[in-house]
Amino acid sequence: MAKRKMLLSKGNEALAEAAIQAGCRFYAGYPITPQNEIPEYLARRMPEVNGIFIQAESEIASINMVYGASAAGVRAMTSSSSPGVSLKQEAMSFLSGAELPAVIVNIQRGGPGLGNITASQGDYFQAVKGGGHGDYKCLVYSPWNVQEMWDLTMRAFDKADQYRMAVIILGDGMVGQMMEPFHPTKYVRPALPEKDWILDGCKGREPRVVRTLCMGPGELERHNLRLQKKYALLRKREVLSEAHDIEDAELVVVAFGIAARIALSAVKVLREEGRKVGLFRPVTLFPFPEKQLAAIAARKKRFIVVEMNAGQMVEDVRLAVNGKSEVLFYGRPGGAVFNTEELHRKIKAAYPRTAGPNKRSGQSKGTVDAVRNKINKKPYH
Repeated sequence: MAKRKMLLSKGNEALAEAAIQAGCRFYAGYPITPQNEIPEYLARRMPEVNGIFIQAESEIASINMVYGASAAGVRAMTSSSSPGVSLKQEAMSFLSGAELPAVIVNIQRGGPGLGNITASQGDYFQAVKGGGHGDYKCLVYSPWNVQEMWDLTMRAFDKADQYRMAVIILGDGMVGQMMEPFHPTKYVRPALPEKDWILDGCKGREPRVVRTLCMGPGELERHNLRLQKKYALLRKREVLSEAHDIEDAELVVVAFGIAARIALSAVKVLREEGRKVGLFRPVTLFPFPEKQLAAIAARKKRFIVVEMNAGQMVEDVRLAVNGKSEVLFYGRPGGAVFNTEELHRKIKAAYPRTAGPNKRSGQSKGTVDAVRNKINKKPYH
């Protein structure tokens, strides 16, 4: 059996080449660390494939250029990091209102403000809840390695066209900068609806209009309700998640992106020590895998949510669990990155004291509070 080809690449560069392979032919962006490898790479590659690369004068200009390119029917992308993505939010609302497909990459850094340039997960709310105005949603993917930076980017362009919506790749400085081997799987374009709405010249046909202004009586409400039906369809069809050692787990760690990858190493060590710990990883942050988490919670398992922020996804986990199980939290904000040893201690502290090979978890309220206090204790400093 032939061995699959492997490449050694940074996450940012794998993402950029995946976009090229998926047919992206327009990119506009503005430099900001830690995502600069993306525009640097595309500045070289786009001319090679007869695409267009523009280093815009600002983040605001770049996202609006993507709006125009998408309206003309081109697969288009922009990328930035946290404060730069904040500047794009108004146009992201416009993209969503106009139902224009686009891929938006956020390689997160510490915040708020300019913050720092280390890895963070502080933009979960911004991506998942809709950072701009109005009742809109974006499909949000959270890669945890270079392979998924490749695979999910290709998927993002297809889903953007399929549902006519903006898709966010929510990475971070660590997964963007890390270099590791991956399989450059060949892009296969799926059957997608014809873009019979694009603005490509109306010679010989009726004119088309791409707009977000809906001033007729009840028009904007009807438009919003139609968008909500689309988002409901995503909740049925497009949820992605991954589980490790969940079936017999007394404690389930919930984490996304690079935090999940670090947490998995800690889970493996705890398993070797005889503790029944599992990991649940949402791959789509919207739509969130709430049904999958609710099914796990029905088995009376305890949860601990681990994030590189002050507590954001934990709110969606608690909503999904809906009081059926205890949900603890451990996070480090401001670009602080935990390691395996640190998470090992924190997860171990959350492990039910009465749990064992033949015991069910269960603790008094006082013990649970003591565990929470122990988890929230400062890690090193």
